[in-house]
Amino acid sequence: MRRNVTEQTAVGFRSERGPVLIALMLCTGLVAIEATILATAVPSIVADIGGFAQFPWLFSIYLLAQAVSVPVYAKLADTIGRKPIILVGIGTFLVGSILAGFAWDMTSLIVFRAIQGLGAGAVLPVSITITGDIYTVRERARVQGYIASVWAASSVIGPSLGGVFAEFLSWRWIFFVNIPLSILAAWMLIRNYHETVERKKHRIDIAGAAVLTVGLTLLILAVLEGGQAWAWDSWQSIAAFAIAALLLVAFVFIERRAAEPVLPLWVFSRRLILTTSLMSFGVGAVLIGLTSYVPTFLEVSAGATPLISGLAVAALTLGWPISASQSGRLFLRIGFRNTAFLGLGIAVLGTAALVAATFVPNPVTTALACFVVGLGLGLVASPTLIAAQSSVPWEERGVVTGANMFLRSMGSAVGVAIFGAVANAMIDASGLGAHSAAAIQGASAAVFLGVAIAAVATIAGAVAMPRAHVDDIEHRPAERASVVE
Repeated sequence: MRRNVTEQTAVGFRSERGPVLIALMLCTGLVAIEATILATAVPSIVADIGGFAQFPWLFSIYLLAQAVSVPVYAKLADTIGRKPIILVGIGTFLVGSILAGFAWDMTSLIVFRAIQGLGAGAVLPVSITITGDIYTVRERARVQGYIASVWAASSVIGPSLGGVFAEFLSWRWIFFVNIPLSILAAWMLIRNYHETVERKKHRIDIAGAAVLTVGLTLLILAVLEGGQAWAWDSWQSIAAFAIAALLLVAFVFIERRAAEPVLPLWVFSRRLILTTSLMSFGVGAVLIGLTSYVPTFLEVSAGATPLISGLAVAALTLGWPISASQSGRLFLRIGFRNTAFLGLGIAVLGTAALVAATFVPNPVTTALACFVVGLGLGLVASPTLIAAQSSVPWEERGVVTGANMFLRSMGSAVGVAIFGAVANAMIDASGLGAHSAAAIQGASAAVFLGVAIAAVATIAGAVAMPRAHVDDIEHRPAERASVVE
């Protein structure tokens, strides 16, 4: 028997939508674990296959591939449906994981991470979009607790597994562990999630997608390699920035003329969507700055093991879901804008504490600071995304969700590039080398200061965000998704 989602009221595993919720939690788990499991093993990977100067690309290429593919997947999800797109994403992520597990040097690992990123570009945004399809805003205030529990579990499981694999087995298992998770997530979706999509001819914006991809790639390349592979004022640096700028300007003109633009410009003309997306950009930068550099900081400066440094990162990603699970009660009571303000204030305090903690490297104080940052980010990311997503109907929800996730991925990609450039510049200036505890300590302090500045800058988005109550913006789920009873 098949019933429309709008006829359903129960929320939880035993409800009619329960199997779909479990499938979405598994999909979220794929990306959530990947966000934390790799950072703790970076020193082990570098020791095995070399390439310390290139290791920031393990994160930036993944995030770049994810960022540039999100708008394409989001548009396709609004045209041909959520289910086929998320299954393609899971399959691509699985292939990338298998290949990464067999990487023979840093270059091959970076390439295979790009394939993983192309898969992740579909998995997380489309799973979030499906959640918005089958639950109302008030229901999502409760469902958020289930989704947050995935991030909470992953925040412990991911870094712990990464540390265990790196210390006792092999870092390659960091990627092989995705095999059973991907297969199970795909099977659950195939079995339980069904949707009705209006079939009509569409014109895919290939030109826009291609120009956006090349432009963003050149931008990230210029930021990450500036001061390293070439000088900031060299012709290579100037050319990369100039061509990237021209391509991004050309992208705007292409989108204005495209019949079905891959990233519709109207998304950024709506104040609520624009401000929440800008905050998502800031969240991405803060998050990647800590998850990428806290493990290396602790392992080199404080002599912590990969497992201990992983637990410090776990504190960050544990604080996030704890506050995210409670954010529904807050935004229903005080509104989306005030909830975001509260979260950003907490995050700024946490980043300031982290900067202070670098003067006396210690896993406990670092973990506590990360936990506070996580608490703050959980009150920003979830409510702002729900506000943007719930303000539009079904046929626009994928694009809006994609735009928000795109900006978060871009924040992470740009952030890891800038932080990587800062860290490498600090290490080179010290003259002590990448294996010196003093050099890593100084570089980490500079990176964490940059993270704190990013957190403060993100407050601008909250200031500009319009005041809106849940009942003022909510669009009810369209009758396009269904589950099997």
